[in-house]
Amino acid sequence: MKQPIRCIALLLALATPAAFGKATPEEAAKLGGELTAVGAVKAGNADGSIPEWAGKSAFSEKMLTMTRSDLEKLRTNLPKDLEKNLPKGTRFAEIVKQAQELLNQGKGPEAADLILKYQPSYVKDFITYKVYGKDPAEFVKPLYIVTKANLPQYGKYLTEGHKALFKTYPTYRMVVYPTVRNAFFPDEIYAATKKNATSASLTGTDKVEGAELGFPFPIPKGGAEPLWNHKLKFRGSAVQRYNNQAIVKPDGSFKITKLVEDVLFVYANLKDRSMAKTGSPMIAYYLSETKEPPRVAGQFTLVHEKIGPGVEARSAWIYSPGLGRVNRAPDVGFDNPAIGTDGEQFYDQVDVFNGALERYSYKLIGRKEVLIPYNSWILNSPTFKYADIMRPGHMNQDFCRYELHRVWVVEATLAPGQRHQLKKRTFYLDEDSWSIAAVDGYDNRDQLWKFQEAHLLTIPFIPTVSGIPETIYDLQTKRYFLTTMTNEDPVSNFEIKYDEKTFSPAALQRRASKR
Repeated sequence: MKQPIRCIALLLALATPAAFGKATPEEAAKLGGELTAVGAVKAGNADGSIPEWAGKSAFSEKMLTMTRSDLEKLRTNLPKDLEKNLPKGTRFAEIVKQAQELLNQGKGPEAADLILKYQPSYVKDFITYKVYGKDPAEFVKPLYIVTKANLPQYGKYLTEGHKALFKTYPTYRMVVYPTVRNAFFPDEIYAATKKNATSASLTGTDKVEGAELGFPFPIPKGGAEPLWNHKLKFRGSAVQRYNNQAIVKPDGSFKITKLVEDVLFVYANLKDRSMAKTGSPMIAYYLSETKEPPRVAGQFTLVHEKIGPGVEARSAWIYSPGLGRVNRAPDVGFDNPAIGTDGEQFYDQVDVFNGALERYSYKLIGRKEVLIPYNSWILNSPTFKYADIMRPGHMNQDFCRYELHRVWVVEATLAPGQRHQLKKRTFYLDEDSWSIAAVDGYDNRDQLWKFQEAHLLTIPFIPTVSGIPETIYDLQTKRYFLTTMTNEDPVSNFEIKYDEKTFSPAALQRRASKR
């Protein structure tokens, strides 16, 4: 009888998803010590190319306390500021051209000086960091430029996606600057994260329990946990933003799709904790309205994002002006193409990755030093138009900022019996913020197909870390998709307040009917 009992016990163990996540008290005690409050290694690397974590200390009090009104005033006064700063009769586009010529001559620091000279003062302030005992001017001068010619020298610091872009486009390059580890979050998030370290668990890929407000897994034990840290990170309590998107053809031509997005965060909400304290599985409410182009204007997408399983992980509705009513939308997720992207963005590629994790198996590879986009304030400057950012084949790399950072590497492989157009994904998550910075996406022939990149920046007045813009390179069609561009629009309203009732299907129907 003993042998059958052992077999039954083994079968039951295999059939029950393992629970991971909880750190030991000894491990959790390291948070805020040798580890930062969110689990990053506080110290720099051996050769100093990655410095110690600086966090909030990298920003002045002025940067920390900026309001939306302050920022919007600076943005609207920009034409006058530029007129005062630029040489008479010169347009900023001409400055951009001069800087590109300097970069082509290998004069990276001179190009950086030229661009910075004519930036509005607040953009300069965001990137002249007073940290590490260095002259702030050092942080705005490139260290080196990675090109196809010197690729072997820096290959060990590149994602497979970056290597593919170098192979595909002779004009592709990466301008690398000194690393500044300035990611930080509110103190309430830090305190909650420390509690979560010993209380939160993950069963299977989607059942998170025992976590509240902060990062659930600052000391991850399995591959799915870093992705949950990304999904549940603090992003502010609510936001309304313009989201400009474009599919860029191989010849560089593009058309803009403009969305206005309303988001109410439930899990990581500091302004109204009552929403999450009820034990609700809700993560966030999301509502988008398409403004342009005219053929899709007036379309709304409503999403209720939840923690599963045991609940419906995502509920979604769509309002189409042609139908005139709100309908349930069961296909807003996974590898279904997002509306208006012509198949270049799947729904689960929004925010680099979102939604249920259930279709993949996850392996935690560990930490690695990688060049990723970081502190991308120049790229997001209102001095640039969207046409300045887009080039044939790839973004205008001359004004992207790369830094060497430690990242967590997670490998996701399609689980048996599941389907997805991406058979395998390799995620690279910034260790200081748990933000996904890059993803290598492979098709069902095991060929590298879609490479995603998020240009990270720490937004000190919220505070959070976000990817603006995000890019998806299609290595087969030679097109790429840009999203979350904000250069030409008002500053996102991170001070807005919403009621949960705003995000009901009935409220959507009423709002759409009044248009």
